[in-house]
Amino acid sequence: MDTLLLQKPQLEKTATSAAGIGIALCLLLVQNLGIFAKDIGGLTGISPTINSILEKQKIQEELFEQEILEKYKNLNVVEVEKGVKHVRMIRYYNGKPVRINIVEISKGVNGDLAIEPAIASDTLAARSKISKIANRESAIVAINGGYFKPQTGVPLGTLMINKKVYTGPIYDRVAMGIFDEGYAMARVQLKAEVKTNLGGLKIDNINQPRMLATHTLVYTPEWGEVSPLSPKYGMQLVVENGKLVKVSTSPNKIPANGYVIVGSEKNLNTIINAKNFDLDIKINPEWKNVNHIISGGPYLVKNGEVFVDMTEQKLGAIGGRNPRTAIGYTKDNNLIMLTADGREGASIGLTLNELAALMKSLGCVNAMNLDGGGSTVMLIKGQVVNKPAVQGGIPLSHTLMVRKLS
Repeated sequence: MDTLLLQKPQLEKTATSAAGIGIALCLLLVQNLGIFAKDIGGLTGISPTINSILEKQKIQEELFEQEILEKYKNLNVVEVEKGVKHVRMIRYYNGKPVRINIVEISKGVNGDLAIEPAIASDTLAARSKISKIANRESAIVAINGGYFKPQTGVPLGTLMINKKVYTGPIYDRVAMGIFDEGYAMARVQLKAEVKTNLGGLKIDNINQPRMLATHTLVYTPEWGEVSPLSPKYGMQLVVENGKLVKVSTSPNKIPANGYVIVGSEKNLNTIINAKNFDLDIKINPEWKNVNHIISGGPYLVKNGEVFVDMTEQKLGAIGGRNPRTAIGYTKDNNLIMLTADGREGASIGLTLNELAALMKSLGCVNAMNLDGGGSTVMLIKGQVVNKPAVQGGIPLSHTLMVRKLS
């Protein structure tokens, strides 16, 4: 890089001139904005001035502050960041205490916040402490994510990060979509196929453990270096840059610019002679412009009412009173993250129905359960604020985090 050296008097003069030009431009811009706003206001009754934008933001901040004070009356509320509040509370159930941590976030107050999942490592088959994941991502708040396979750390259920599908749904469990301007929640189905010049092949799941020998699965580089074993009477097709490059019955290295299709010979033989391969992944509902998706289950609140569909989502094993983690959002698109400690005398944990009633009382119009038990953990600015059974929390597959964009 070339360096321009100026003598001190010339530098000061140049800086003064630049500042004067800058001020003049700003005054001209403000003046023009005022004229423009006046003209627009005369036509539409709207005056989009800088002052009105700042005033609107100020009103949003005041409304958020008022809402928080009313909702968490007589509780210790700490501002983690602008638009991010942390609340500690103790609730009693049958005369016994439950220690609860809540974080409520308003992106309307602070548009400089990003809310997104994060995996433990570069590939799915990994686990890591929440502190390590949060530190890597510069997260100011993080909680544990959805279910995962303990032996490997692979997430069990839908996970999308930055518009890329990492894993597909299991039992069509409920998931939350995260958009630029808000959230959505629904039970999610996968609609995926490999399209070829010889026709299409339905894909039953992406980067998930096999559930049936007849299922056809796709493994992308996010899975890891090597595809899993083929099912009985199965085979594998290695696709790189849209072309079939290998057929085998044993595990294969997953190409960086491709994927491996693993399924029965009967299914895969229908496209084995194809020349062009295109992996098409969609989800139902079709959430347009969704940035991230994280799954859990069951529902806790649906359309403003308590709704716990544990049996329908095949989650009977997680009943009873346990440590819990939940997420939900309000009618004003405030995100609520909650953990409840359990399995100890000082905090006995919550049932799913108790958790659902609590999330509704906090104003959630939709809410869902995340992985709980030993996984339940909440971290704020580098510190674990709840009391998991294992100090600092167990190694996790993935988290849901809040970080600053700048």
